[in-house]
Amino acid sequence: AQQGVKICDLIAQTKETWVSYEFFPPRSETGVKNLEARWGRLKEACPPLFADVTWGAGGSTTVLTLEMTLKLKALGLEPNMHLTCTNVSRENVTTALKTVRENGVRNVVALRGDPPVGAAKWEATDQSFTCALDLVKFIRREHGDFFNVSVAGYPEGHPDKIFETDRKFEELSEAEKLRCRLDGDKIFVCSDADFEGELAYLKAKVDAGADVVITQMFFDVDTYDAFVKAARNAGISCPIIPGIMVIQAAAGFQKMTNFCKTRVPPALATAIAACDGDDALVKALGIQHGADMVKRLIAIGAPGLHFYTLNLEKSTLAIVDQALPGKVVFPAAAESTAAASSTGEPAASSDDKPRGKPGLVTVAAIAALFAAVLFSVRRST
Repeated sequence: AQQGVKICDLIAQTKETWVSYEFFPPRSETGVKNLEARWGRLKEACPPLFADVTWGAGGSTTVLTLEMTLKLKALGLEPNMHLTCTNVSRENVTTALKTVRENGVRNVVALRGDPPVGAAKWEATDQSFTCALDLVKFIRREHGDFFNVSVAGYPEGHPDKIFETDRKFEELSEAEKLRCRLDGDKIFVCSDADFEGELAYLKAKVDAGADVVITQMFFDVDTYDAFVKAARNAGISCPIIPGIMVIQAAAGFQKMTNFCKTRVPPALATAIAACDGDDALVKALGIQHGADMVKRLIAIGAPGLHFYTLNLEKSTLAIVDQALPGKVVFPAAAESTAAASSTGEPAASSDDKPRGKPGLVTVAAIAALFAAVLFSVRRST
């Protein structure tokens, strides 16, 4: 099989701003076919430097993850396959690495993984793999430097280290204020002491052989910037790629941020509330916020942009198009369709179909709403 290229080498070779995409294995055969078609459209519109495929919640999609990884490779994309410690044995990991290596795939992501569905907490299935660090060491011991190994970084601290505090906001350190989650009258934060431990663990993963760090989602660029600076001060010098979650719907956003205990900037929380459950407005707001984040991330020197696409394409491309005009090439037919529409954005259920840019009128209106809300929030703080 033709050998792929390691992500660390691709980053070193690429001078312009690049993007990468992350996908999860769909639950149905139809979903898989739709996703494969989407890969082709994304490749044409805005080719990624690499494309991630997740291992599935609780290690539930091992076979499909491998199949999707090899299909991405066949399509001419550079796959980055996730491996987790959840519900896996040494044999599972050995087989997965052997399979992708034999097929020329040179990029993997080493993760602990989430607890299986229904489990109250995470527990190791195989004591050889109790954390991501064990995976990194195993990969390096068995395969030398064949693979680029990516690991996760947590700008706000790992969710397992984020706890409710009885301190008032004013009593937090400046660093804690940048990564805390405000939930009504409650404050959740990874304390400075715990965060120091988080950085020490990340450095251990890098020292053991990790080449690249991809961050957990965040919605405040200042939080990412502070994390990168803290990592550099801790002696971590590898690329730290920002992970950008594409906001698609209010309910989904709430569920994800609650599960991960993610910090939501007050201005963004207020703007989403102002959409009053209208997912078309939330999606347009997400595009505007995502584009603003991308511009700032580029300005502070982020190595690239990794999008958690949720297996969708339009919002991701719209964010890139707004932030980096000319980088996205939309099909001519889709452009004319968008021009004839007031929104250019079909209902969420028809995201399988290739379309043009989301309507600029809608995005402009949301931008004005977001700016107004941001101004009012700043005045009240």
